[in-house]
Amino acid sequence: MVPGLFVRVQEGGIEIAKSDDTRINDEIRAPRVRLIGVDGSQLGLFDTRVAQRIADDQNLDLVEIAPNADPPVCKVMDYGKFKYQQAMKAKQARKNQSKIEVKEMKFRPKIDVGDYETKKGHVLRFLKKGARVKITIMFRGREMAHPEQGLNVLERLAEDLKPFATVESQPKLEGRNMLMLLAPIKGAFDNEGESEPSDK
Repeated sequence: MVPGLFVRVQEGGIEIAKSDDTRINDEIRAPRVRLIGVDGSQLGLFDTRVAQRIADDQNLDLVEIAPNADPPVCKVMDYGKFKYQQAMKAKQARKNQSKIEVKEMKFRPKIDVGDYETKKGHVLRFLKKGARVKITIMFRGREMAHPEQGLNVLERLAEDLKPFATVESQPKLEGRNMLMLLAPIKGAFDNEGESEPSDK
């Protein structure tokens, strides 16, 4: 079944019904239309009935492509094939547009070396899967008096992951949190033998 179309069985045959607002064939109400041929050539102004006959003679559909024009513009085409091609193009576009996930990793401004290395490993794993990673430094109480400690952690992480990630959004303070967004570098993980970032 062509996406965007469904079949309605009526006495005397099958009628193609559409799930969109495009008017085709008998649905076109304007008395006159500007007609475009199947090859894209301008055929001129025609009574709608004549235009329909031209489409019928080629076993094609009369499709209203510019309903708000005066008179409306119609094209002779195979509507089912056109809708199918549109659906395939949309599917391909969705396939090409890989869904980019955003993961989050939270750090503390006074993080110890062990925790830092563990969390850095998680961030690296997210990046390897193609996800962007939002790094959040959480300040508590008096830690807010020293935001540079959080900034140091972010800068250290950005430097450690430099071969694998770019800083897409520079560190900024939002309330009690400092945020930075990392994006994976395309191709950085292509060599499976790639060594992980060294400790600083």
